[in-house]
Amino acid sequence: MDAVLNIAAYRFVDIADVDAVIAHVRALAEARELRGTVLVAPEGINIFLAGTQSGVEGFLVALQEDERFAGLEAKRSWSRHVPFAKLKVKRKQEIIAFAGRQAAVGAQRAPAVEAKDLARWLRAGRDDDGRRVVMLDTRNREEVGYGTFHDAVTLPIDNFNDLPAAIDGVRGQLADATVVSFCTGGVRCEKAAPWLHDAGIDHVYQLEGGILRYFEDVGGDGYDGGCFVFDERIALDPALKPLRDAAVEASA
Repeated sequence: MDAVLNIAAYRFVDIADVDAVIAHVRALAEARELRGTVLVAPEGINIFLAGTQSGVEGFLVALQEDERFAGLEAKRSWSRHVPFAKLKVKRKQEIIAFAGRQAAVGAQRAPAVEAKDLARWLRAGRDDDGRRVVMLDTRNREEVGYGTFHDAVTLPIDNFNDLPAAIDGVRGQLADATVVSFCTGGVRCEKAAPWLHDAGIDHVYQLEGGILRYFEDVGGDGYDGGCFVFDERIALDPALKPLRDAAVEASA
């Protein structure tokens, strides 16, 4: 039975008291015996945690008592094992570094498309304005190797900071299309999508919540393979089942 609840969540928000937030988050997680990684930076917070359902949900409720994190949306999945060895709550300069660019928030945020709308676009082969849709994978080549959207444009990169230089090689594939940028949970596209627009790609969306939210809301419609995750689960299939658990079942 899958008894461990895993969450991935982030928010770009100004955090002036980074050290105080770190201490608070660590205390909330330790009190509930959660394991995983939380990054806190002046630009926001990025959370990957696992534990009992009551512990994880209790953590989220307590965290959202801080108005900066109110309404924080978490992607949820289940596993048989806690995929983290310990709890790490760390200070970072940025929760995701990208060519020195800060995340765009509020009205400056790139338009987002919800999973169900994207699935409808992919089935139709066009968006609601009749424009062809191109999926742009902003992840690195190792992640792409585990799976991506069917016919997605992928980039020969090993680091997110390499994306700007790689875009020039695929501009022809993106021209005159609605480009939907995507990543694991959405955090990278918060920076990539506005940059793409500023770089001259006119019709750019980010997939709300990334691949994990797409799996949660839609399943694998239009997607080939699984989604690499940065923990002991290795990757999740479209039913959000860990590759590690599937391997254990196959060998049993």
